[in-house]
Amino acid sequence: MNKVPARVDRRFRLGNILGSGSYAVVYRTQNFLNDDVVAIKLEPLTSRPSSVECEYKILKRLGNGVGIPHVIWFGRESTYHALALELLGPSLHDIFKARNRKFSLHTVVNIGDQLLSRLEYIHSYGYIHGDIKPQNILVGLGDSTQTLFVVDFGIAKMGQPLTGTPAFTSINNHLGLEPGRRDDLEYNHEKLSTSDILECKVDTTIADLCDGIPSEFANLLVYSRSLSFSEDPDYDYLRSLLCRLCTTEIGLLDFIQPNDPFTSSQWPPTAFNYFYPTSEKETRCIV
Repeated sequence: MNKVPARVDRRFRLGNILGSGSYAVVYRTQNFLNDDVVAIKLEPLTSRPSSVECEYKILKRLGNGVGIPHVIWFGRESTYHALALELLGPSLHDIFKARNRKFSLHTVVNIGDQLLSRLEYIHSYGYIHGDIKPQNILVGLGDSTQTLFVVDFGIAKMGQPLTGTPAFTSINNHLGLEPGRRDDLEYNHEKLSTSDILECKVDTTIADLCDGIPSEFANLLVYSRSLSFSEDPDYDYLRSLLCRLCTTEIGLLDFIQPNDPFTSSQWPPTAFNYFYPTSEKETRCIV
């Protein structure tokens, strides 16, 4: 195993691990030149194309879009590709578990509205994210606590069979079809299974999947699955379905409270394993 450098680009001092994926590990990092705290993703140098370098190029093209992580620096350090990004808060997965696995309908509608805006923006640049799931949706810190950020663009616009996370990926992707905009939409609504995921999804009807929740969510999924590969989603129509569920103005995420440890500059809290559990075996998405 490659030795992890203590510093990156001479100025970033690595701290705690914030998370990890198939190819890279993310660290909480301090810039000792100005005391800024950032996140740095490290990926070992290998013969295969770098997912971190791919993510860097995509994020640079997406620029400073709302809910898109800001890139600070990219380069090589020792035997690693390194990508420095603005530090963000916890994921929807973390918050959902910490809130006793309950979100209000108001919060779910606001999450859906923001994610539709993020996907519309990402799709407008020709990219398919390919791995939309609660773990890849983070809240901001400071003045951005009401903003949801989409992260982890390492496999974006890669049309290989079954990209993304199997439990969250669309049926089309399971079947080896190139993922399109429709499949990013479907990632948001799937139930999860820990075994034989494709069979479970194919055999589960939309009516069963959405049993006990407002019909608008079923309509979202029916519409997403009805789109052809090249068809542009009608994002305004999807927003209108969500608006029908909201008795108050869409906007605030009501799980964010003043002085919430989730959104403080000291994130992550000391109880690191509580918010970042080692087991990812879930049985149901937030909706």
